[in-house]
Amino acid sequence: MTGTTVTRADLSEAVYQEVGLSRNDSATLVETILNEMVESLTRGETVKVSSFGSFSVRQKGQRIGRNPKTGEEVPILPRKVLVFRASHVLKNKINRALSKAAAKTGAAGPTSGTATPAPKT
Repeated sequence: MTGTTVTRADLSEAVYQEVGLSRNDSATLVETILNEMVESLTRGETVKVSSFGSFSVRQKGQRIGRNPKTGEEVPILPRKVLVFRASHVLKNKINRALSKAAAKTGAAGPTSGTATPAPKT
């Protein structure tokens, strides 16, 4: 997968490479999974993907907002929002990858509390 955004085409290409389905079957599989997730969320169900996270729809109530340009108070109507909560497995993988990347560049990682001695030359 290339770039900084993963697209449906990238996902179907990954399925094609890893599973060995045809490109058309891989694209159909990805579309079917995404459509099922959307349908479940529109029915108000929570979608949980093991070792990845969960998606749910949350109702937000009406509140008063402020126009930053004019300072005028504006009512924000009630609405539903999509919420994603990452699993601990996903969070740990991301943090380990960030720590490794920081170690390669020489930057102090988020969990690093001690200084690394300079190599002797």
